[in-house]
Amino acid sequence: MKNVAIIGAGTMGNGIAHTFAQSGFDVQLIDVNPEAIKKGMQTITTNLDRMLAKEKISETDKTATLNHIKTFTNLKEGVAKADLIVEAATENLDLKLKIFKDIDEASLEPAILATNTSSISITQIAAATSNPERVIGMHFMNPVPIMKLVEIIRGYNTSDSVTKTIMDLSETLGKVPVAVNDYPGFVANRILMPMLNESIETLYNGVAGVYEIDTVMKLGMAHPMGPLQLADFIGLDVCLSILNVMYDGFKNPKYAPCPLLVNMVRAGKLGVKSGEGFYDYSESKKAEKIATQFLK
Repeated sequence: MKNVAIIGAGTMGNGIAHTFAQSGFDVQLIDVNPEAIKKGMQTITTNLDRMLAKEKISETDKTATLNHIKTFTNLKEGVAKADLIVEAATENLDLKLKIFKDIDEASLEPAILATNTSSISITQIAAATSNPERVIGMHFMNPVPIMKLVEIIRGYNTSDSVTKTIMDLSETLGKVPVAVNDYPGFVANRILMPMLNESIETLYNGVAGVYEIDTVMKLGMAHPMGPLQLADFIGLDVCLSILNVMYDGFKNPKYAPCPLLVNMVRAGKLGVKSGEGFYDYSESKKAEKIATQFLK
């Protein structure tokens, strides 16, 4: 396995591309939006520069990593020769189904089709393809170049050989793969999102303010960042989407999104990405500082 296509140049996509390229894979980074590709490559370069400054990589490593990445705006061209295709598009079921239908038709039959979805059913996504056995979940954590965990999610029809290949591949990337079954939210978000949602409920009910809630969890529970700040970092729209998937999947009211979260997303207050969430990120330097502190 040498050629890896990544669909989506956003936060997760460029991080996944960075990780594969740094491990010596030839990467095709695909996005229909040229500006997204430009921004994604800028992010990869910035993150490599940060690693260079910390002496975690050499200038030669940086150059080699960037040389391993080629960019495409045409999906069929980008996936044509790929051994592995990792979809990292927006957490939207209809979009993912369309992408998987397209890559199923455009890719080589032996290629493994993976999705970085954080909550959507792998089995449902695989149903859009002609061979569900080659579809698997490969859920990286953000920031991808730093975080060790990869959730490996088997769909109902995912083959044993595909699962083993992806488990072994993840270790090649220096990650720790953990196999989980295909239920809404998998493991990471099934546990994390209710905690974030409860933190928002605590704020909504007036128990304490943003700073107070985050301080209790950071100092009392040794979390690297508070839950409300983490929600901003993930994106409040993403949090809402994942909670909706779990609520629809389990029909359990404990997964129902807090009304405050719903209203903030409706108002466009999405966290770091929009410049405002539970915290104000309107000043560019302040936003960069808060958004990247988890990388330190």
